[in-house]
Amino acid sequence: MQSVNGTVFNIGERYEALKFMGAGAYGAVIKALDKRTGEHVAIKKLSKIEDIIDAKRILRELRILRLFRHENIIQLHNVILNEDPSGNGEIYLISNLMEIDLYAVIKNKQALTDDHVQFITYQIVRALLFLHSANIIHRDLKPSNILATETCDVQLCDFGLARAIDFSADENRTEYVVTRYYRAPEIMISHEYSTAVDMWSLGCTMAELMTGQILFKGENYIQQIKLMMDTIGKPKDMSFVTNPNAKKFLDTLPEAPKRPLLSVVKYENPDALDLLSKLLEMDPAKRIKASEAIAHPYLKAFHEPSDEPLFTAQADFKFENDAKMTLDDILLQILDEINHWRKENKDKEFEKEKYIKLFTNKADKSSKEK
Repeated sequence: MQSVNGTVFNIGERYEALKFMGAGAYGAVIKALDKRTGEHVAIKKLSKIEDIIDAKRILRELRILRLFRHENIIQLHNVILNEDPSGNGEIYLISNLMEIDLYAVIKNKQALTDDHVQFITYQIVRALLFLHSANIIHRDLKPSNILATETCDVQLCDFGLARAIDFSADENRTEYVVTRYYRAPEIMISHEYSTAVDMWSLGCTMAELMTGQILFKGENYIQQIKLMMDTIGKPKDMSFVTNPNAKKFLDTLPEAPKRPLLSVVKYENPDALDLLSKLLEMDPAKRIKASEAIAHPYLKAFHEPSDEPLFTAQADFKFENDAKMTLDDILLQILDEINHWRKENKDKEFEKEKYIKLFTNKADKSSKEK
């Protein structure tokens, strides 16, 4: 047991906690030393499983990080389940270490060159191309979820809100995805989303890299929509809005002609502004796709089709929409994921029956308390 910045990490003897790196809604992250390899790693302590929603979020992240191996996606090395019964099923993700994220880079107020913006944008598009080829949406793309090195190599992280989309199914899609400033208009207007929401979030992130400022900083979702309309114009064709109440609301907004981005985002490279305008297209059907963005003239210095892989493996995300799935079913799949890493690291596999009780007792207790 090791305590870092007031947070207890039960990570065994193999890892030595070194430094607290940050915390979010779904966990806390530290820098640690892997004594077995001598390498520095990042360890993320996941929030405890309280219900089936939490369990699905954790299973989703574990499965994506195991299956989606890509240079621009954080690399999972190991998963630890706290073996102490009093730990109530604490799960820790061990991954490669990247000291900073794009939020820190932007906040540092160090002006990025256009070459930096190109290289960073290209890598994000390259990662999204890979994810979207498997119909996986990150759903929470923003500067703080894009890790970076001093040489501007970047990797996407935090896949707890990611989602596998089955376009043949009638899915119940939640509105609360993506931090508000980076949230695509169709999510707020019609509660709908596709891979296009990641491209909008990329546009907001790219604009922030270019200017050092958040582009759409609304205090609530209504102000957020108004800001979008005021900034880039209210589309004349609103046929992409399928929600009747949303249509009524949009009809109350004044007409706002489309404005050139140069009047809002001061930037010298016209190719950058052209790509940005295609990313910030209000109609998701007209928004540029990752497969198109990667071949955009702005990214031509880095574009190499032979080195831009698509996802070709098989991935099972049926648990997302299977109404018959119980909490125990999800927990068993989580333990399968953990045991995969136990085998990879030549550690003894967990007995499912023992640990399913650990999780279930915690979840049952929490449900009664609520």
